[in-house]
Amino acid sequence: MTKKLTLICAMLLCFCAVGHAQSRNAKKSPKAAPAAETVLPKVDGAATLRTMIRANDYFMRKFADPSAVMPYWSRKKNYESNIWTRGVYYEGLMALYSIYPDNRYYDYAYDWAEFHKWGMRNDNTTTRNADNYCCSQTYIDLYRLTPEPKMLTKTLALANMLVNTPQNGDWTWIDAIQMGMPVLAKLGKTFHNPAYWNKMWQMYAESRNVIGGGLFNTEEGLWWRDADFVPPYKEPNGSNLYWARGNGWVYAALVRVMDEIPADEAHRADYVNDFLTMSKAIKACQREDGYWNVSMHDESNFGGKELTGTSLFVYGMAWGVRNGLLDKNEYMPVLMKAWNAMSEECVHPNGFLGYVQGTGKEPKDGQPVTYDNVPDFEDYGLGCFLLAGSEVYKLQ
Repeated sequence: MTKKLTLICAMLLCFCAVGHAQSRNAKKSPKAAPAAETVLPKVDGAATLRTMIRANDYFMRKFADPSAVMPYWSRKKNYESNIWTRGVYYEGLMALYSIYPDNRYYDYAYDWAEFHKWGMRNDNTTTRNADNYCCSQTYIDLYRLTPEPKMLTKTLALANMLVNTPQNGDWTWIDAIQMGMPVLAKLGKTFHNPAYWNKMWQMYAESRNVIGGGLFNTEEGLWWRDADFVPPYKEPNGSNLYWARGNGWVYAALVRVMDEIPADEAHRADYVNDFLTMSKAIKACQREDGYWNVSMHDESNFGGKELTGTSLFVYGMAWGVRNGLLDKNEYMPVLMKAWNAMSEECVHPNGFLGYVQGTGKEPKDGQPVTYDNVPDFEDYGLGCFLLAGSEVYKLQ
């Protein structure tokens, strides 16, 4: 009898323990399923480099003499080969050289600079037109590799003129911000002289806040090209006109400046804020096929694939992701969609680049933009493309 009672008590205790455990477990919240990881597009570094080399080889074959004049057929005149279009090309070439230092690239750039005696357009060191001294960006890059005083004598003379004179309103069109601003940023770093950075800010702020009532629309995060396009000027669909390549110039300029100035530079936070504001606005305008329309808010106004604005946006976004300013989960899909589209659809088998809008200042200029159409100058489009590719390559 005692043994039976003992067994019954033991069974009751076991039953109670199991019931208590089940009750306790029932009160626990179920575990959440692990969040799915974002699968980011990967960079094929070898393919990216091959594409850039192919495009650049085409250009260097076609324009083998870096000193040759540049014919502008529609205007029936020739331009010297250190105007802004060629300056932008050399920006891209030096970016390519930084990741793939083929001696041909250095020699091509050095021979070009030597021919022009390391000077501005028309050898004019008193010009205030940023288009005319865009070439100085490459002179500085070459100087940093093999410093010789003659390389920057004229660039310093011009930049010191800008610093030593009170005018700040030279950059009346936003393209000029990219042509001129990085020159001052690079000189400030090269010679450890913040006077260049101070002047750079003053000139940038004049374009941003004063000219045309301020060319940067902080509400929409984009820039009007110049005072002719601020309201009441409107697109055919009634929106503000934001030209893609013009905004690309500013976006690229901010990147090239931030890449030079230190973390404690007086206005770095301002540049970062403008860059982030623009990034959000640019991202919102991307087409389904990866490109950006020449008119960012009106696809009916000469909308379609276009390489130069798209390249400059890819350049800026890739730099922003690599430097931790932009969320890679948000921006890698955007920039890689654009880069892959250009690589697959714009680059001819021989390296010629299609879908390049010719020179101008608004969507209707430089048309038509097609796969086969040759723009008035072939150099700046390639420069934009090489800037983009070089930054994409670094994201491996």
